[in-house]
Amino acid sequence: MSKKPVKWGILGCGGISSKFANDLKLAEGAELTAVAARSLEKAQAFAEKHGFERAYGSYEEFFNDADVEIVYVGTIHPLHKEQVLACLEAGKAVLCEKPFTMNAAEAEEIVRAGRDKGLFVMEAMWTRFLPPIVQVREWLQQGLIGEVQLLKADFGFDAGWNPGGRLLNKEIGGGALLDAGIYPVSFASFVFGEQPSAIHSSAVIGETGVDEKFSALFEYEGGRTAVLNGAVRLQLTNEACLYGTKGYIHIPSFLFGKSASLHVRGEEPVHFQDDRTYSGYKHEAEAAMEALRSGRTESEVMPLDETISIMGTMDRMRKQWGLTYPADNQ
Repeated sequence: MSKKPVKWGILGCGGISSKFANDLKLAEGAELTAVAARSLEKAQAFAEKHGFERAYGSYEEFFNDADVEIVYVGTIHPLHKEQVLACLEAGKAVLCEKPFTMNAAEAEEIVRAGRDKGLFVMEAMWTRFLPPIVQVREWLQQGLIGEVQLLKADFGFDAGWNPGGRLLNKEIGGGALLDAGIYPVSFASFVFGEQPSAIHSSAVIGETGVDEKFSALFEYEGGRTAVLNGAVRLQLTNEACLYGTKGYIHIPSFLFGKSASLHVRGEEPVHFQDDRTYSGYKHEAEAAMEALRSGRTESEVMPLDETISIMGTMDRMRKQWGLTYPADNQ
């Protein structure tokens, strides 16, 4: 039996929105309804490329499109709060690209608005919905490696030197933590189910005033720790390892999650392989649609309170570095 169709809109027509749209075409029941950008020409080109019915050159027109049920927000970080609130005001559910907001205070404002209006809202932490990560969650829930004592997770790439580009521009939320580092930070929250009791971190603040790379040690009760790294001007191995009292789990290229291996002491390794040919964003889209169909306003996999807590952890890290953004002073 086919699933009830859900009409999608996309706000922002940049690279990440294009990747999401490519996968959205594969999500059962997704109807590609409308897109919006600051430029009508850009929106029309995006709509034509990806098969959306309508294109808008103004966000206001987009918000007034009564057909759109859920909006994927793929704009630059500092615009998320204002645009998600506008979507909610227009009665639309929201899947907002990471980072959800610039800080925890903004995240709390969105969550209050969503709950007040009874609308579905979720941070688009797509990695949590990838089949290998779902498998890792099952291994952890089954206690196969015992209690996790140590997590090592990295995500970093070398974007080169482009001081005016998004990744290094402080005014538009640039920096390693919010763009790349959020993945290992969120993964630590996924693994331990809580935020660290203590954080020891350092960052290299570059010429443009943002963190180009960082390292962090998270401490949890009972001596558990996480060692995390992120970068936008340094290529890292981008893998994760979870070490437990009975064995370990290895996830090569954990961000893109196509494989994972379970190593329990005294047993043969178990390997999980995902042979998908698409990126993987369709899984978070399908989870959002299933929530809408069932009348739920939050995801159990990426709950809103956890999103707020993760933003709070990153606020703590930035405070240690003396890194603030314009949104922090509002």
